[in-house]
Amino acid sequence: MTTFTDPPTESFRLSMLLNDTRYRSGTMQAIAAILLALALFYLYSNLSTNLKAAGLNISFAFLGSPAGYDINQTLVDYNSQSSNLQAAIVGILNTLLVAFLACITATVFGVLAGVLRLSNNWLVRKLMAFYVEIFRNIPVLIWVIIIFTIMTAVLPGPREFRGDNATSSMVLDLFAFTNRGVYTPGPQFTNGFGGAIDWLLVIAVLLASLFATRAVTASANQKQADTGVRPKTLWINLAIWFVPVIVLLTILGLTWDVPELKGFNFKGGIKVGGPLIALWFALSIYTGAFIAENVRAGIQAVSKGQTEAASALGLRSNRVMSLVVLPQALRVIIPPLISQYLNITKNSSLAIAVGYADITATLGGITLNQTGRAIECILLLMLFYLVISLVISAVMNVYNNAMKLKER
Repeated sequence: MTTFTDPPTESFRLSMLLNDTRYRSGTMQAIAAILLALALFYLYSNLSTNLKAAGLNISFAFLGSPAGYDINQTLVDYNSQSSNLQAAIVGILNTLLVAFLACITATVFGVLAGVLRLSNNWLVRKLMAFYVEIFRNIPVLIWVIIIFTIMTAVLPGPREFRGDNATSSMVLDLFAFTNRGVYTPGPQFTNGFGGAIDWLLVIAVLLASLFATRAVTASANQKQADTGVRPKTLWINLAIWFVPVIVLLTILGLTWDVPELKGFNFKGGIKVGGPLIALWFALSIYTGAFIAENVRAGIQAVSKGQTEAASALGLRSNRVMSLVVLPQALRVIIPPLISQYLNITKNSSLAIAVGYADITATLGGITLNQTGRAIECILLLMLFYLVISLVISAVMNVYNNAMKLKER
């Protein structure tokens, strides 16, 4: 009679770390990690030795000393006696502002140009192709300088708005377009708590409205799946969005500070400086040309059968594009779109060419030159761009995972 038994368990030997496929990959990764740690330790030790030999040391105490320079456009309170850390915060906020604005407008330009590049109209198609080829093949720095030069040369100065013989006037008595920038009415709260608290309350209400509308939409989707009839949610969602924020703004006493010409410049309101506009618009049209090609590739990746089936159901071409083609094309568009958003953030460092005080101009420019702390400033600058790039990648990857095809 034949009996079957389990094979004897083989005892572990050190040679199995390289010879056994169960352990080999882990062994190689451990060796690579050790070599990387040794290399980093060597670089740090070499840096420390050289700094000591030169009588230098790494210290971030300079962040607490007065900056000693002014910044022409700030989102928070700042003056020349503020600390270098405060100046760096102003630069960070300015960088995030222009990057956020450019990402939005570049996406709008790119989607429109990408869709119109596939238009049946020959003239429209060629115009969009001309836009893409011209703007993406000329360095963005040149576009920044061109737009800034045109603004300063074409738009009138503030003094041309003064007196009975003024050659320029404000638009609707609210907006002033000058060679120094654009002046617009600015919101302010007369009954608020002051500072950033009022805006935090507004943002909190908007976030609550967002989650509430998502809940209403999810409930409508569930009811449609159960009964086949979808309840109307348009007016409910509009009420959720607008009623709470209008009530909050009324309670806080929202008023508008209109800019007025006083002396040699406009006072009051919000000033959107010329350097910010030039950098914002240049980054938008430059990156929008690349996004347009991503959008065109995504649309062409969708099978023509989808378009034909939608048209056979009686949908118009614009509805076919918005309801059928673009949602599927997003799965192809989003991955390269992440790279374009990262490029916008890093290309914003060109702001120093037109005098816009971003993080590179403040921490990596004036502060570095005044304090002589090159290593510390560059390390902080690298850390900022690394962190913001990783955050953008993480957010867009979450959205990409939400849009990808779910297989059953």
